Amino acid sequence: MATNDPPATARLAIGATYAAQGFGYATVVTALPALKDRQGIDDTAVSLIVLLVCVAAAAGSVVAEQLATRRGSRTAVGLGLATQAVAVALVATGTAPVAFLAGFAAYGLGLGMVDAASGIQGVLAQRALGRPVMSSFFALYTAAAIVAALAMSALAARPGTANWALLVAGAVLAGASWFGRRRLVPHQPGVVEVSGKAEVSGRAEVSGRAAVAPARAALPLRGIWLFGGVVLVAFVADSAVSTWSSIYLDDSLRASAAVVPLGYAAYQAAILVTRIVADRWVHRSGRARVAAIAAAVGALGFVPVALLPTPLAAIGGFALVGVGVGALVPLAFSAAGELAPDRVDEVVARVNLFNYAGAVLGAVVVGLISNGPGLAIAFLLPLVLLAPVAGVARRFAPKPAPATSPVATDAAG
Repeated sequence: MATNDPPATARLAIGATYAAQGFGYATVVTALPALKDRQGIDDTAVSLIVLLVCVAAAAGSVVAEQLATRRGSRTAVGLGLATQAVAVALVATGTAPVAFLAGFAAYGLGLGMVDAASGIQGVLAQRALGRPVMSSFFALYTAAAIVAALAMSALAARPGTANWALLVAGAVLAGASWFGRRRLVPHQPGVVEVSGKAEVSGRAEVSGRAAVAPARAALPLRGIWLFGGVVLVAFVADSAVSTWSSIYLDDSLRASAAVVPLGYAAYQAAILVTRIVADRWVHRSGRARVAAIAAAVGALGFVPVALLPTPLAAIGGFALVGVGVGALVPLAFSAAGELAPDRVDEVVARVNLFNYAGAVLGAVVVGLISNGPGLAIAFLLPLVLLAPVAGVARRFAPKPAPATSPVATDAAG
């Protein structure tokens, strides 16, 4: 951390980034029905817009990797947040089809940049603080998303709410970009501490000794695929519940209108509670044990959903899935960030790419399966994908600290 930027301040800036990201995403998603009516488009067009955002977000993750390796991840965070701020304003005000679609493409690009770069920031903060904090950042994301969704629900009946909500989200994103520009963790890959206590202040410094930058280690491709795979299956589960839980309760289980939203609500509540307690849980039990339990609980959550055709069983099952997803995503990014400490920018950005593949698979494949045997059987797909994660949970265990440890700085600021 910079000498004029204590860890507490940087942690606050990272938390603000995650919260702004969650607030913006939930606002965009919950505004889609109103935007659909405003533009006069059908469900197929909405699906294509969601796909456009996912593809653009994957590109944004690649852009974030390149920016992070050259200018530092906080540069990528700031630019990504600013891009989203402009994009949601364009979506809110641009009724012409070209402007409307351009706004969503730009939003996806900024979304991917911040997803990847904020993950890097979380890993660096965790390393500097010397204790698990990643889940607390994701908890802020989830809490802000819930706040945005509730606000949209409360104001939905008023004309023009979606447009104003998007403009508010843009202001939140822009504010987070401004707040974090000099408070986020600076980072320059490849600088290691020779001896003494490392101190970062915008350039590489080591107390009493020189810092050196050796050749960077090879990218740990096996580890990237492993933890990227965990992120993928977690987001398959997340997307399956987010996209299909309400439809399942409504169409298949014939739940009342008041009960239909409770599946998704229980899922999000379980994610939030899990992320609030997960850092302490990891500190006491170890990352590998928590990962094994989370994967098992998340997979088992789909059992009552698929096999017990009652609303209560489905809602309880979706909550258990939330426990698994809520813990696994932060754990996977934490473990990935330790694979190659001098290349954390590239590793985390590439692991983040699996996020969007999982989101598309969870929404699309589950939907395709539901057209045959039905949604209940379709929910077994994420179960089959999640269960093996418990078997590789030992790979989540932190590696022993090397004799020399990396120091994160950012020459560019």
